[in-house]
Amino acid sequence: MTQEDSAAPVRSGDAVEADVIVVGAGPAGSTAATWLARRGLDVALLEKARFPRDKVCGDGLTPRATKQLVRLGVDVSEAAGWKHNVGLRTYGARREPFHFPWPELESFPNYGLTRPRADFDHLLARLATDAGAHLYEDTTVSEPILAGERIVGVRAKDGRTFRAPVTLACDGNSSRLALGMGLEKNRKRPMGVAVRTYYRSEARTHDAWMESHLQLWDGEPGRSHLLPGYGWVFALGDGTVNVGMGTVSSTASSQKVNFRDLLNTWVRNTPPEWGFTPENQIGGVGSAALPMSFNRKPAYGRGLLLVGDSGGMVSPFNGEGIPYAMEAAEMAADAVADARSRGFGTPAAERALEGYASRLSAEWGGYYRLGQVFVSLIERPEVMALCTRYGLPRPTLMKFTMKMLAHLYDTDDGDWMDKMLTSLSRMAPSA
Repeated sequence: MTQEDSAAPVRSGDAVEADVIVVGAGPAGSTAATWLARRGLDVALLEKARFPRDKVCGDGLTPRATKQLVRLGVDVSEAAGWKHNVGLRTYGARREPFHFPWPELESFPNYGLTRPRADFDHLLARLATDAGAHLYEDTTVSEPILAGERIVGVRAKDGRTFRAPVTLACDGNSSRLALGMGLEKNRKRPMGVAVRTYYRSEARTHDAWMESHLQLWDGEPGRSHLLPGYGWVFALGDGTVNVGMGTVSSTASSQKVNFRDLLNTWVRNTPPEWGFTPENQIGGVGSAALPMSFNRKPAYGRGLLLVGDSGGMVSPFNGEGIPYAMEAAEMAADAVADARSRGFGTPAAERALEGYASRLSAEWGGYYRLGQVFVSLIERPEVMALCTRYGLPRPTLMKFTMKMLAHLYDTDDGDWMDKMLTSLSRMAPSA
């Protein structure tokens, strides 16, 4: 993938001029760049690394993320390198697992996907360049360029400058760009932590289910001590699996817990036939923060749109961020394209851009608020123990819970569960 080419946005002096700058080429940035380029805008997509590059992730995608890939026109067949899954297998409160197939819905497909993030992100970046976006790799943005209080461009660490009427911050949880605009995170919003590694495992690599473990033991299950958090095993279909664990807190207060050691403790006590041994481990253990419930606001202001993790768009229910990053990316592209049609810099264009934040709030604000309540309950061990022991064995309750946790229900029409979840989300005040 070339860094710059003859069709790149116009240079003015030492600056690259574009219609829109997108900082960060992860799922949020590359998806936004694709939709913007398809709408005819000149897009400068800036990425601090060079593809392919890895990111800490579970590599598992629910049907909500699958839908976004299909909308983009991505071939998600197994022949194209995707591993399909049919639902979630959950362990908790007994030795035998519970199986929860993905629901049959009008709004979402009935299958999920897995694919390593290194490959996934590279694929989305190629999609953006194929659409006409101009990718600049090895480009670390150091600060915004301001005209008064409004961002009019960015400066890279190597001194290069990029200018545009509108900029998208898709640079993740830490978001140097958002911080440069004075946008701090709200530490009263939920924050998660995830760690993961890879193992070679022919016994698990072709599993048709995504697997979660709600009780993690430091020895023999039921006869040892419970570890904090939840675990997962996601089959990748290529001879390997993604194995990880995560936890979530109702606030972003620091947790002095060594999650890498906890992951190793849990993995040592998994069945020997799974093959989760040091000699089968691929690479080390990576960790990442999961910013939730719009923990940085406003999503639009002074020429800057926050998309994905930079705006805390991870679900507090399940720690999933990719579908929300991709959905927000399309919403942002809609707003920016509308603003350009009205004339960048005009009051009418500002109203279009402000509509991005309003749309996010309308779409997910109530759902995220419910998630905050959910997190505040399950982080209490006694509540989690009751839910695991008495909730999992009840199929109707768990079908309802599955739809809620995965954010998979029909909002316009559906069964009584869909209608109840839709009503609850609409009644809850926005996060």
